[in-house]
Amino acid sequence: MTDVVPPTALSEIKLRLLCQDDIDSVKVLCGDWFPIEYPDSWYHDITSNKKFFSLAATFKGGIVGMIVAEIKGRTKVHKEDGDILASSFPVDTQVAYILSLGVVKEFRKHGIGSLLLDSLKEHISTTAQDHCKAIYLHVLTTNLTAIHFYENRDFKQHHYLPYYYSIRGVLKDGFTYVLYINEDLPASTESPAQLPAVVQHLVQERHRVQQNHVKDRSLSVLPARHLNLSVADFYTKPVSALYNVQAMYNICT
Repeated sequence: MTDVVPPTALSEIKLRLLCQDDIDSVKVLCGDWFPIEYPDSWYHDITSNKKFFSLAATFKGGIVGMIVAEIKGRTKVHKEDGDILASSFPVDTQVAYILSLGVVKEFRKHGIGSLLLDSLKEHISTTAQDHCKAIYLHVLTTNLTAIHFYENRDFKQHHYLPYYYSIRGVLKDGFTYVLYINEDLPASTESPAQLPAVVQHLVQERHRVQQNHVKDRSLSVLPARHLNLSVADFYTKPVSALYNVQAMYNICT
């Protein structure tokens, strides 16, 4: 791919669905973009299974960007993100999960990432109509470029996930980011700055406690699962549950 990208590159971008003929190219791109190694079955699935929305952005025939997402029922969301939508939503309510979104380095800052994301939103509005209430994704806490991209497009941090990723044998923390669509909001829209002081303290201590915890190999890894808390937890859980969380911090530290 050429290192010289014309200012009019976006106007020359074409969109099409990925197909199995793209697997080799997509493997190379994912190797450049992401630190995670995907199995061959993943590439086969995203290029052939209709449950995935897999869209490529091409420039002069070559893939320069892609987005892969899955639209699924809220009951199929993994446990760590099960509270993205309240249980009061109908069981047929859907969410869209972005598995990957990437753009070739030379083509970044030309609006291609936004074009792909907007195309997903358009696909949702066409196929899922108002049944899909949220788009969410996971991102490394250290991937500031991606975090900035999503926050600039109204995604909000929903969860902090300690040790969510295993990258070349090293555990890494992640965030869940969510964009609510079709005018639906989560149970709480309060920001961390509006939380009571004691709750702010718990949120801020979360990462420090987990880091201290892993240093003592004699301790169980149980707190790693229980430290997965969202802002909404502090408005929907009983006060007694919050005191139990505080007690857990005292034990761990």
